[in-house]
Amino acid sequence: MKNKLFTSFFTKFFGATLVATAVGVASTGTAMAQTQAEAQWPNKELKLIVPFGAGSTPDQIARVVANEASKSLNQPIIIENRPGAGGNIGTAAIAKAKPDGYTFGISINGPLVYNQFLYKNLSFDPNKDLYPLTLAVTQPNVIAVTAESGIETLAQLVEELKQKPDSMNFAIPGTGSGSHLSQELLLQTVGAKAQAIPYNSSPQALNSLVAGDTQFTALAPIALVPLAKDGRLTLLAQTGAERIEALADVPTIKESGVADIVGAAWSGFVISNKVPQAIKQKLQQALVDALNQEEVVKTLRAQYMEPTPSTPEEFKAYMEEEKNRWEPLIKSLNLSL
Repeated sequence: MKNKLFTSFFTKFFGATLVATAVGVASTGTAMAQTQAEAQWPNKELKLIVPFGAGSTPDQIARVVANEASKSLNQPIIIENRPGAGGNIGTAAIAKAKPDGYTFGISINGPLVYNQFLYKNLSFDPNKDLYPLTLAVTQPNVIAVTAESGIETLAQLVEELKQKPDSMNFAIPGTGSGSHLSQELLLQTVGAKAQAIPYNSSPQALNSLVAGDTQFTALAPIALVPLAKDGRLTLLAQTGAERIEALADVPTIKESGVADIVGAAWSGFVISNKVPQAIKQKLQQALVDALNQEEVVKTLRAQYMEPTPSTPEEFKAYMEEEKNRWEPLIKSLNLSL
């Protein structure tokens, strides 16, 4: 009887020990494989998701930076355009990608900040599902009127808005866009009113201004500068915190003396938050190095963009500032998409 009990105990004890050992060995093997994969990363091509169409501003930035970053990573970076739903579809794809570091992306104000307050059901949480690698560029919108209006300063525009409440319209390339929100913030700050008229694109919004259907707008410089040089538009102010080099003669809103507000557009590189930290760091460094390259800086500035490479911590803090700036405005306007 004692022998049977001893044999039973022996079998159970050493059986459990063997199982535990096997589990431990398997766990160790998995950890070693993961460490090896991280050490060898990248050993194949990477995919960079752009949540907007080919030729869009984020697409242009992605291609310029990817071309340079691929050199230091010694692997090609393939651009994949995934447009739709204000950038939400592509940004969700970045967040939900396999977390092996081979898929990352670029996104903008909307999907990373505005849309969590505009859309009732986002399929991703930009604050939890995405890791901020680095800011890419900042780009101001420029507030413009037609030369025929006779308005030459932002202060004059604001005065006319106050004299003609509810009788002036402004063009926006989509409800909830950066253009829309920056103009609403200005109106709210100075205590003026005007009606937002949404269009499907920046060219359509610009055409409405030129045709006289709207009285002012705020759009990317690349859309406005050619008409300003032709004498058809007057550029009143840029919405960034500082003047960009290519628009040195156009004051910021703060410099105009009208209001101390900022409403710049920006883009940044992000990746799934589940990607191992070592890989995040390698990719972040490659992107920052690319953004600091002289030719990359020159190319982006020629498109009225200011390269703004950053640490992940700086990018995260910047997005928090943006959330604090825009959440109250979006809620006060009862905007919902």
